[in-house]
Amino acid sequence: MAAHSEPGPRPLRAVPDDGYPDWEAVYSDNASWVYRTLFARVGNRADAEDLTAEVFLAALRPLRLTASVGEVRAYLRATARTVLAAHWRETMGREITSIDDIEQPPDSEEAISTAPQRVAKVLAHLPDRYRRILEMRFLQGNSIKESAAELGISVANAKVLQHRALRLAAQVNDGGQR
Repeated sequence: MAAHSEPGPRPLRAVPDDGYPDWEAVYSDNASWVYRTLFARVGNRADAEDLTAEVFLAALRPLRLTASVGEVRAYLRATARTVLAAHWRETMGREITSIDDIEQPPDSEEAISTAPQRVAKVLAHLPDRYRRILEMRFLQGNSIKESAAELGISVANAKVLQHRALRLAAQVNDGGQR
């Protein structure tokens, strides 16, 4: 058995021109890449599973079974972008105006998500109070009231702290480190 030192490019495969026979075939052929794509963007399993279900539910009514496989995949990719934008808008509380085009991700497990590493890097560049409020709110799932109590500050102060921390975290993530 030959050892692989570096994985080569994934082999290309032809996409059939004909459509899917039923909705089950649409789901079984596309669910894994939609899930991997969303997992790579959100970085956690539960959200990726929920968003994958939302993509298929949103696509169910307008999508035609007579569409070609390529058209179905393109529609699912566009729907995934829309669902992801709605998720970020709801989660972060601000409008997301552009999301990088969603491509079909590699199949390897290592390529699935870099979100945990990016989060750790961003948090490492934040002042301690900013890092703590973001960890409590988004990683531990505490409410703003619980976070304020744990930090020994008012709820209003916690909201301001969270807002400033998110703004600085966005700058750090975009490369403008303090």
